Amino acid sequence: MFIKIDFTSDIPIYEQIKNQIIEAVARGELQNGDSLPSIRDLASEISVNMHTVAKAYNELKDMGLIAINKKHGAYIAVSKSYDKEFLNEIIKEVTPIVAKAICKGMNKYELIRLIETIFDDFGGKKDA
Repeated sequence: MFIKIDFTSDIPIYEQIKNQIIEAVARGELQNGDSLPSIRDLASEISVNMHTVAKAYNELKDMGLIAINKKHGAYIAVSKSYDKEFLNEIIKEVTPIVAKAICKGMNKYELIRLIETIFDDFGGKKDA
């Protein structure tokens, strides 16, 4: 698979796995219906504990990005809609990033340009 773990990072390994799968979906590298490796196979491939991979998969499932089926394993199952709960979650995650940018002297337009660049790098839609 495409997962690269940085064992020296402060980011927990399960978060690295989760984030890289999310990014692959955002870039279109993984599409709805695409299978993910089994927990055992991915753990072996990236040399981590199976519980670590299971935690990443379960969080992705809770986020509504993958489905897990005993017969067919884990696969991408993204709904392209969002609700108020999702917006509140994004606000909670983005707020400290915006605060940190302000503390470092970044202005509103620099931050917006940065977000637009990252969004465009993922191939996101330009219009709402």
